Amino acid sequence: MMSAIEASLAAAATRVGDLTPLVYDRLFTHLPQMRAEFWRDRSGSIRGEMLARAFEALLDFAGPRLFSPAYFRTELVTHDAYGIPRDLFATFFAAIAETIEAACGDEWTPAMAAGWRGLLADIDAELATVPGLDAPERLLDPATILPTGAGGIAFPHR
Repeated sequence: MMSAIEASLAAAATRVGDLTPLVYDRLFTHLPQMRAEFWRDRSGSIRGEMLARAFEALLDFAGPRLFSPAYFRTELVTHDAYGIPRDLFATFFAAIAETIEAACGDEWTPAMAAGWRGLLADIDAELATVPGLDAPERLLDPATILPTGAGGIAFPHR
């Protein structure tokens, strides 16, 4: 899976360069309401950093999984605090995969398609293991989310 993901990212970057605007255009096409969540990002730097971190985590998750499972869990909880529904993560990662496929054009291979399908399914399965929120209090026990931690963290409602 790792080699197919790496090959698709290399081909897409070679063909179109910076994928950030394309990924977010696709995300906002799927979820127009998400555009408002980036109101502070006038220069695109927040989107660029978010996508760069997503690529790092995707590559790690496709390979050795040294940090990505904890990173995905942390980001899920962090975005809970922003009021971002958890199911939007799958849409974000799908938007990345769709953008990569479109950018690759005729260089897109069945192995790349299979690699991305497998990667997205594995991520969905990983994220499904993160305990849900107690909606009224928005209180989580980090010990149930991250490998270490104690006590509860209260997240404010939006």
